[in-house]
Amino acid sequence: MQMFKQKKGLYRFQDVISFAMIFVVAIITIGVGANVLTGILAGQTANSYAANASTFGLVGLNTMASNMPTLATVLIASIIISVLIVSFAMGGRN
Repeated sequence: MQMFKQKKGLYRFQDVISFAMIFVVAIITIGVGANVLTGILAGQTANSYAANASTFGLVGLNTMASNMPTLATVLIASIIISVLIVSFAMGGRN
């Protein structure tokens, strides 16, 4: 996160947009990973080590995916708050 920091530890609005893009890439990666694991699991022998590992991988991806709406809400709220702060800070300047 050091590359995103500006003076005095503040983030710029462009950095918030970068965080949103990282979030979108994470969602796509989770979706593709779940599809790959589902395909691998279909070809596994039941109750084998490989099938168990694939099943646990799918459970982990499902847990991450179930938390994405909460993370999206926090991300959207942070974007809205940053827009409000920037607009109030720059509102008095002409």
